[in-house]
Amino acid sequence: MVNIGYHSARLQGKLNCFIYTKAINNIVDFPLDQHRKVNINVYSFSCQRDLATQVANIRSFIRHVGIPNKFTVISDGSYSSNSSRILGKINSCVDVVEWKDLATGDIPQYIWDYAFHHPQKSVMAMWRRMAVLMSLPIEQPTIYTDADILFFPGADEIINLCQSDDSLPWYLPDCLASLDERILLHDHEKINPVNAGFFLLKKQIDWLSSLNRVAELVDSPIYFTDQTVVHLAMHNAQAKPLNPEKFVLSVDDQFSYSDKFDKRKIALRHYVNDVRHRFWLNLGN
Repeated sequence: MVNIGYHSARLQGKLNCFIYTKAINNIVDFPLDQHRKVNINVYSFSCQRDLATQVANIRSFIRHVGIPNKFTVISDGSYSSNSSRILGKINSCVDVVEWKDLATGDIPQYIWDYAFHHPQKSVMAMWRRMAVLMSLPIEQPTIYTDADILFFPGADEIINLCQSDDSLPWYLPDCLASLDERILLHDHEKINPVNAGFFLLKKQIDWLSSLNRVAELVDSPIYFTDQTVVHLAMHNAQAKPLNPEKFVLSVDDQFSYSDKFDKRKIALRHYVNDVRHRFWLNLGN
């Protein structure tokens, strides 16, 4: 039997994405009703293909969290000058920076090799992101967010976490264990899988201890190797899981038309591939 609700949702999502993309120049000119400034630095890694998604991500953050000190879009190298201009029009806090300009410091050669020469473009991009993540100066509460995340009215919880005295990192629990088990040495390391799409840092963490496993144990990384590095690094830093009822990563409503989650109460949702169409059904919430 054909699941009419599921296919209708996917079709509507594609239509909304098409309309949003075509109207992108007008959308970035539309003012956001937000004056609250928040002492947070935000980073997001994306590419030219993600332009419309990144615009929606930034606008939802500003609408529901506030205007951060800076919202830095890390380009994988593909953003055009016009796309960078479009992103910058959202708010003066937004800047687009090439990944190579942020990747500094003592980065092992094998990371550069993966970032420049890995045969799979998607894996290459993830290692460009990794080179940046380990280079970021963490001087204020700092958030990393993938572009395919939308923020909602419950996002005041993000401000509370940033203003708390707790200095430990916070991570987004994954709904499935998407890990490269080649670099997991013990069964307990598979527990409480971390999703690399969103996390909050108040100080930089040790990435190298986990990265060194890649150099020692695998011939070549796969798509989820970098997420496994984030998973290990977060647990080594005693990071805490964000409340999954407010910080949502779920595919439970993949095959239904309506959302399972009350968007008036959640802080954010990460629309991973299986539910990516729902991203475009929730703009403006």
